Amino acid sequence: MEHVPPSSLPVGDPVPEDGALPPAALEGVGERPFGLYVHVPFCTVRCGYCDFNTYTAEELGGASAAPGASRATYAQAAIEEVRRVRKALGDRDVPVSTVFFGGGTPTLLPAGDLTAVVAAIESELGLAPGAEVTTESNPDSVTRADLEELRAGGINRVSFGMQSAVGHVLRTLDRTHDPRRVPDAVAWAREAGFDQVSLDLIYGTPGESLADWEASLDAALACGPDHVSAYSLIVEDGTALARQVRRGELPMPDDDDLADKYTLADERLVAAGLGWYEVSNWARDEASRCRHNLLYWTGADWWGVGPGAHSHVGGVRWWNVKHPAAYADRLAAGRSPAHAREVLDAESRRVERVLLELRLREGLAPEVLDPVGRAAVPDLVARGLLVTAGDRLVLTRTGRLLADAVVRDLLP
Repeated sequence: MEHVPPSSLPVGDPVPEDGALPPAALEGVGERPFGLYVHVPFCTVRCGYCDFNTYTAEELGGASAAPGASRATYAQAAIEEVRRVRKALGDRDVPVSTVFFGGGTPTLLPAGDLTAVVAAIESELGLAPGAEVTTESNPDSVTRADLEELRAGGINRVSFGMQSAVGHVLRTLDRTHDPRRVPDAVAWAREAGFDQVSLDLIYGTPGESLADWEASLDAALACGPDHVSAYSLIVEDGTALARQVRRGELPMPDDDDLADKYTLADERLVAAGLGWYEVSNWARDEASRCRHNLLYWTGADWWGVGPGAHSHVGGVRWWNVKHPAAYADRLAAGRSPAHAREVLDAESRRVERVLLELRLREGLAPEVLDPVGRAAVPDLVARGLLVTAGDRLVLTRTGRLLADAVVRDLLP
């Protein structure tokens, strides 16, 4: 069950069977924010644009699925990896500041399974005071009762995959929910006592007009979310969407159209009181920012639990085997589920800081740049792509539209 085509996972260095980390990686662990990402790889249908490590019941063998590939046993496998986190960190005090259940569709698991994982994290590692605990959810995969159980079990933030409010756009994306379900799901979350509610949107779907996108923004804002993520559609190699584009059945997203829709989103969201804090994310206030994602963007420590999950602790990055059955088999055998890892050198970490921190509203400290990168700054400022805010370099709105080009100039 553990065979994975070599092209589907990055090449890296071997990982010890017990998953032990190098001593240098453990220096300072617990002094920096520490998060856990829990990957739930199950979906009802595979969306045509998605290249995440997800599986439908049919792809896993349905009722005859191997134990590790069954939704019924998945939570126990994840809890076993949480126990391995504790062993790998030894007796260090490492309270978890954020937990994020992503997927896939985490709420395809019973609410009690997700809260059991939260309880295991609390038992093995401890949750920091005020910890942010998020689950993603599709609007049609959760009920009022589910949300009440999730909230009672310690999950305090929910992110609904709204994507669009327009029926034909959702159909092109292979999304199955009724857009009228979104306001109900948000209302149930509020009634259940969730501290934060986020909505995820996608723009640039083939056939989506500017008016369609405006209708989706209006519908999202009518729900009164604390946070909105809006991502441009990317046609990923190997997806059904990419095959449709290649056959000429659907057009590639147009860069000018994407820019118009991003500008409209920023204007409408800011006018509604949500400010951008990362290129594709807007929040009601600082408390509404996704603290878990900020761990990624600021190079902090996180452990990825689940098949295909990636982790980063103290400059060491590793990734788990992809298939749920292979993942569970390794844990059952007392082995680390990690497939491979890499130790980031100083230059790699510097480059990643430029790539990620530049996307944040707080911007990038100029001293992170090398001499060539610093020499490029005046021209970028003159072109209206960067501004200097205190001692940081911050993207303008035009700079956000051209963030990849700005990075190329700063990292020649």
